[in-house]
Amino acid sequence: MSKERTLILLKPDAVSRGLVGKLISRYENKGLRICAMKMIKVSPELARKHYIAHIHKPFYPELEAYITRDRLVALVIEGESAIAVTRAINGATKLEQMIPGTIRGDYAASTTENVVHGSDSPENAKYEIGNFFTSEEIY
Repeated sequence: MSKERTLILLKPDAVSRGLVGKLISRYENKGLRICAMKMIKVSPELARKHYIAHIHKPFYPELEAYITRDRLVALVIEGESAIAVTRAINGATKLEQMIPGTIRGDYAASTTENVVHGSDSPENAKYEIGNFFTSEEIY
């Protein structure tokens, strides 16, 4: 196992529903450490940069509208195998595959409005963290 960092976004539906504390506690209860955290409203430009792999997909306009509609909480989380661990905590992204006990299984309303984002690889984590945080903001 290796110590790594990952980006977690508690999306607008998580914030508006008052789930931020509950969701953060799931990561902390697993022994992961928060290195950075801030609440922001994502601009369309940041959304395009963050979701660059999805820009040309048919669902992208709905995704951009969702992520930019209100504020979210961005976190950098660190720990042993943080990417795999947070992805297990988050659960599947597709509604029909969401399992109770995961964040999405317990709280997601749809495949698009799925409460949380987590990086899927070390390379993407580095890129995504850089989109939301400067090195000076990470402790």
